[in-house]
Amino acid sequence: MKLTKTLLATTALTLATGSAMADGHMSSDMTLVSWGGAYQDSQINAYSNPYVEMNPGVTVTWDESSAEAVAKLRAMNEAGSVTWDVVDVVAADALRLCDEGLAVEIDADKELAPAPDGTSASDDFGDLLVSDCFIPQIVYSTTFGYRTDLVPEGVEPPSKICDVFDLETYPGMRALEKRPINNVEWALLCDGVAKEDVYDVLATAEGQEQALAKLGTIKDSVIWWSAGADTPQLLADGEVFMGSTYNGRLFAAIEEQGQPIGMMWDAQVFDLDGWIVPAGLSDERKARAMDFIYFATDTQRLADQAKYISYGPARMSSAPLVGKHATLGIDMAQHMPTDPENAKNTFLYNYEFWADYRDDIDAKFQAWLSQ
Repeated sequence: MKLTKTLLATTALTLATGSAMADGHMSSDMTLVSWGGAYQDSQINAYSNPYVEMNPGVTVTWDESSAEAVAKLRAMNEAGSVTWDVVDVVAADALRLCDEGLAVEIDADKELAPAPDGTSASDDFGDLLVSDCFIPQIVYSTTFGYRTDLVPEGVEPPSKICDVFDLETYPGMRALEKRPINNVEWALLCDGVAKEDVYDVLATAEGQEQALAKLGTIKDSVIWWSAGADTPQLLADGEVFMGSTYNGRLFAAIEEQGQPIGMMWDAQVFDLDGWIVPAGLSDERKARAMDFIYFATDTQRLADQAKYISYGPARMSSAPLVGKHATLGIDMAQHMPTDPENAKNTFLYNYEFWADYRDDIDAKFQAWLSQ
C-alpha cells in the first residue's frame, strides 16, 4: 500500500474555516508512547522512521511511559490536557481505558487499511480485535521450552501441552509461572475440558478445584518463576527439563545464546500489544494520529516490525511477509507465535474473565501453593 498525504496545502483553508477534519489538515507534531528498549526500537525502525520519510513535515517524539499509561491518561483527562497522541498498551489496559472513556473507539473497516488482497481489516485482525478502542500490533505468547539434550532416549521430543503433566514419559523438573493465569487453563485442557469450555468451567468453584488438582499432580516437580528471564536461565543451567516463559525469551536463548532448547508451541497462550488513541485530542491531532495508525498497522508495516523482534504481527496477511532478522540474518517466520506452523492450536487470554475472577482465583492459587 502506498500512502500519499498532503500536509501543508490546506493550512490557509483551515484558518479560514476552523474545520480541521473537513479540509484534511493534520498536526505536524506527534507524541508516541511505548515501552522503551528493543521493542520501541523495532517500532521506530518499522513505523515512525518510514512514516516521517513519507511525511517530512512531521516531527515525532517518543515517550517511554506505556507501563504507566492508564494512570497517566487518567491524570491528563482530569487536568483537561492530553499530551499524548498514540499510545502502545497491552490489551488488558486498552479494555480499561476504553471502559473509562479515555480512548477513542475505532471502526476497523473504515479507519484501518484492508489487506493487500482486499480482505477487510476486521477479518484480517479477526479475534485479536478484543476492544472497540484497541488496534492490535503484535502477538506474543507464553509457551514452553525444553532441553533438547535431556529428552529421554527413544522418546519423541515433547510436542503437546499435556506432555507437561506426563512425568513418566518426560521426567524432570518443570518451571511454571507463580500465578494461576495460563497454568489453570492448561490444567483443565489436560484434564479433559474442551478448549471452548475452559472459561465456563473455570468460572465455577468446582472447576477451579479441578484445575488445582491437576496442577497438584506435578506440584512437587515444579520450580515457580516470577520473571520472564527465570525459565531460560533454569533451562540453561539444566535445573528444569521444560518450562513456560515468553516466546521472545526463548528465541533469545536459542538463537542469540545457542542454548540446546526446543520450542513447544502447542496451546501457547496469545497475549496482545497494540495502539490506542487517547480521547480528548483536537481534530488536527486526532487526524494525524489516525493517519499514522492507518500506516503503522497495515500488512507490510506489521511484517516489517518482525525484522527486529520475535513477536508475531497481529494481521493474518502479514505472516507470509515475515522475512529475516535485520541483524542476525535468520529467517524469523519459524520463531513467530503467529506463524501457521506454530499457531495450529492456540489459546487466547480471556481479558474479561480475568478482570472478573482474578482476585478470587489468585487467592485460591496462593493458598494452594502454601499447602
